[in-house]
Amino acid sequence: MSASVDEHQEIRALAARVAAEVYAPMAEQLDVDRTPISLEQRKRLGDLGFLGIAHPERFGGSGAPLSQALAVIEEFGKVCRPAAFQIFEANTGPAQVINHLATEEQRERWLPAIISGDRTMAVAISEPDAGSAATDMRTTAKPMNGGYVINGGKRWISNGGEADQYLVYCRLSDAPGSKGIGAVLVEKGMPGLSFGAPERLMGFRGIPSADVIFDNVQVPKENVVVPAGDFGKLFGVFSIERLGNSTMSLAIGQEALNRTMRYVEEREQFGKPLIEFQSVQVILADMVLQVEAARLLLQRAAAGADTGLPDPLQVSLAKCTANEMAKRVTDLAMQLHGGNGYTEEYGIERLHRDAHGWAIAGGTPTMQRIRIVTELLGRRFDQRR
Repeated sequence: MSASVDEHQEIRALAARVAAEVYAPMAEQLDVDRTPISLEQRKRLGDLGFLGIAHPERFGGSGAPLSQALAVIEEFGKVCRPAAFQIFEANTGPAQVINHLATEEQRERWLPAIISGDRTMAVAISEPDAGSAATDMRTTAKPMNGGYVINGGKRWISNGGEADQYLVYCRLSDAPGSKGIGAVLVEKGMPGLSFGAPERLMGFRGIPSADVIFDNVQVPKENVVVPAGDFGKLFGVFSIERLGNSTMSLAIGQEALNRTMRYVEEREQFGKPLIEFQSVQVILADMVLQVEAARLLLQRAAAGADTGLPDPLQVSLAKCTANEMAKRVTDLAMQLHGGNGYTEEYGIERLHRDAHGWAIAGGTPTMQRIRIVTELLGRRFDQRR
């Protein structure tokens, strides 16, 4: 067995143990209270090296393949998604845009604090009238006094109001469509930056979500990460976030399957364990088929990201499959748990609620299907005509 395979299994085992012992016990209460993990709990993840797995060693990271970070996200995602989200954001979220597209000075300025857990960074793309149609965004960053002034608003921002920094996709020039879009980093506390009320979501309850509002927010020119016209590069790196998203869905489906396998072997009806019924065996087999198919597609997509950016087609195939698998498998898990699946006590309904959130985040399955055909045929389709 190669050292890299050994290392991969070791970090997965460590993640599973820490997740089960430290973070799983708090998961239900975080969901009930709709609160994120504390700064102390986040810094613990940093101390363990989980927030810098896929970042360069010179900034405090491990310089390991992205697949190792995905393995850790999966183990945490099974039992405590608010904690998994912090690992997701640091390794597959906007920090990867900094890692891949920012200047060396910007990397030195922002990455070490993310890797240590001292600070968090959220991505701000969607707007009230620009969700799936991201290039319809209206938030602007106009040159002024040697820097930029940002005006506009962002919606459905995960970690909105909680994060210390926001990578804001906005219009840096008057060029139409994607040609005018770039990205600027905005620090929490800058005058004119405010937040809407926390969203009351069906799932995602330990992951804050709120509008982010910009009212003449002045940022220095040194905070421009990607200039106007490089929107394609931004979305190239966004494929890494979609791999993280797919992994969260895989974790949810796998955990629902694991819990269901235990349940049907223990629970008795009509004088015998549920697993003895052929109908239960068929449903369980369908759950296994769907989880394994999603896992294989994700592994194929992630393999291309260990040495660079992943193939967008492979990512969309993996994300669409994993997102829809998690919804179906958690639904089947609830069915096999019967009334117990509908209670909060067994955690199945929480898995089901969260499955729907991860299917929306990062591009819906419908949009992934459009991307699949776009990539497959090598041509773009104008949805406006």
